[in-house]
Amino acid sequence: MNKMIKLDQFLKLVGIAATGGQAKLMIVDGEVKVNGTVETRRGKKLEPTDQVTVNGQIFKVGDVI
Repeated sequence: MNKMIKLDQFLKLVGIAATGGQAKLMIVDGEVKVNGTVETRRGKKLEPTDQVTVNGQIFKVGDVI
């Protein structure tokens, strides 16, 4: 079974965003990259092989979910 998580949920899970609203603003403002590309969809489904970058910090999705 393939685990997936939405981008805004992931940002809350790793502690980058305190709330869903904060996560949404960070995503819409272009502060979040998925696999090196700016991602503006908060509902983007992440897979364990994806990497999320915020303010120079890199998070491997598979290490978290």
